[in-house]
Order: sequence, then structure tokens, then C-alpha cells
Amino acid sequence: MTEPKSVSITYRVPYADTDQMHVVYYANYLTFFERARNELMRACGYTYRELEAEGFALPVVEAHVSYHMPATYDDLLEITARCSDFKGVRLTICCDVRRDGKLLAEGYTIHAHVNIRTLRPARPSQDMLAALGFGATPPQ
Repeated sequence: MTEPKSVSITYRVPYADTDQMHVVYYANYLTFFERARNELMRACGYTYRELEAEGFALPVVEAHVSYHMPATYDDLLEITARCSDFKGVRLTICCDVRRDGKLLAEGYTIHAHVNIRTLRPARPSQDMLAALGFGATPPQ
């Protein structure tokens, strides 16, 4: 098995992402995770667009965020996403959000690999597994 891949992106917090105290609204961290996850797929050479063109999707079936310190308006964040596990049809992507190297939040999302038409679980292709760094078959 090859090493699962990771990617980091930067994101400057706009006023629209904050609450009245200029602190990033807690639910926006899941949007940050989505941004990094999208770029992770792109960096792996297997975009969501390609996945959908093949008739599959990766809906989120579970999400978790632990908050350590607040991000605020105009902060420059580094958001990292990495594939951590692919068992059966479930893909786990871990993310962390940092400012100046300090951990602000961390968490993960779990996705089910499903057929778009039926929304039923479907085995991922060998190409997808290889692109994400899991070799030809997912670990069990």
C-alpha cells in the first residue's frame, strides 16, 4: 500500500465567516474541511467531477470537529486534509486548521462511496484507491 496523501491550503478568513465577535462561526470549520478535501482530491489526480462522471459520490455520513482556539476575521489559516482510512466503502478524511502553526481545530469526515443513481454503497474503483494512496484494495 502506498502512503495516503495529504494537502494543505491557505485561506484568509472573510468577515462573512465570522459572528458578531469576529470569531469564525463554528459550523464554518466543516466548510474549511470541504475546501481542503476538494483540493486533496484534485492533488491526488482524481477530482469529484471525475468521480461523479463515473456515476459515484462521496456523501458525508459522519463529521466531528474539536475546537482548541478561535480563528478570527482576517486570519490566514492553513487547512490540511489527509486520507486516513478506507475500509469497505467508507473513506475517512482527517483535517486540521492552524494559524501560525498553532492548532485551532481538528476533526474528520467519514464518507460513503455510493452509486449516484441508487445512493446505495458501491465498492470504489482501483483507480480511485490508488489515487488516494490506498493501493489496489482498501485495508480491511
